[in-house]
Amino acid sequence: MDVSIPKRTQVAIIGAGPAGLLLGQLLYKAGIDNVIIERQAPAYVLGRIRAGVLEQVSVDLLDEAGVGERMHREGLVHEGFEMLWEGRRHRIDMKQLTGGKKVMVYGQTELTRDLMEARQASGLPTIYEASDVALHDIAGTHPHVSFAYQGQSHQLACDFIAGCDGFHGVSRASIPRNVIREYEKVYPFGWLGLLSDTPPVSDELIYVNSPRGFALCSQRSRTRSRYYLQVPLTERIENWSDEAFWQELRLRLDDEGRERLITGPSLEKSIAPLRSFVSEPLRFGSLFLAGDAGHIVPPTGAKGLNLAATDVKYLSNAFIEYYQQGSLEGIDTYSERCLRRIWKAERFSWWFTSLMHSFPEDGPISSRFQEAELEYVLHSEAAARSIAENYVGLPLDFGEEA
Repeated sequence: MDVSIPKRTQVAIIGAGPAGLLLGQLLYKAGIDNVIIERQAPAYVLGRIRAGVLEQVSVDLLDEAGVGERMHREGLVHEGFEMLWEGRRHRIDMKQLTGGKKVMVYGQTELTRDLMEARQASGLPTIYEASDVALHDIAGTHPHVSFAYQGQSHQLACDFIAGCDGFHGVSRASIPRNVIREYEKVYPFGWLGLLSDTPPVSDELIYVNSPRGFALCSQRSRTRSRYYLQVPLTERIENWSDEAFWQELRLRLDDEGRERLITGPSLEKSIAPLRSFVSEPLRFGSLFLAGDAGHIVPPTGAKGLNLAATDVKYLSNAFIEYYQQGSLEGIDTYSERCLRRIWKAERFSWWFTSLMHSFPEDGPISSRFQEAELEYVLHSEAAARSIAENYVGLPLDFGEEA
């Protein structure tokens, strides 16, 4: 695909995942020039199988970007979810416990497709399969991005750079090590995920704590299901046939789940390690980190994509204030505001992961602590309310001084 590559833009966006595409769309709507640079091909970006639960803040932001039509038509509104423990299900009624708040189930792949199509329809420059991407003078007055495309070297001058290129991208790696602090917890297990064109086992998500380990019954639509099993970090995908996966899932479900489970061939199967990670600060000079470039959460609780969306909300507002009002306030407070929300989501994801997974290496006392916690959580309205309000997403200004 031939792309006209400009020499200058206002905001250079590194990464064409949901965060980068959403930021680009919001800036375009505000009349702010932007170019997206992505090292992978479009098909690779669309092939990433990721989360599918959107908080209301994320839904509103997609509407603001003008890409929410198909989401509202095909997405599934969920008012609660279930927690399965000791063979019994306990429903967390999010709508009732939070004064009417809900979540939307809509696959990240579909969301990315919507954003890609909107960007293409607008004729905005997106450079896929760029190589040797490097950021320059991010602490100075002439930031720019260099890269190679179709055998030619290019330089893109800009006012700001948005690093939306994920955990292993070039953006965070371009910040001097002595000015950032990184916090990380690596969990001793991963999630073995299977995607299938089969009806979901339940209308709502089921989080399972079983003696054999955690399981999650999720969905992408009324005809496409996504299931996960807790497995050791040493596990290999080659050891898991489809039948082996389905059999292990049956063993972790209750009788109703086993009876309703419809199996079929996998469309995709993978093992994802779990980690909690935060890099501080999220701004260095003209470079701003957003999404997985600055933080990772365990997928328990579905916070990753939603945190990326709220980063983009803060960042787009900051750029809009700068270009339309000449204000630096949003830019100067971007990192602080994001991190306040990020750490709350990190805490919830860590807590929910600790509550629902097996940690045999921690010994018998850990299991008894977990049992006591589950017994309290599942029989306390106050605890259920806390889970619900964190799951649907805290308000954007939660904890900020008036």
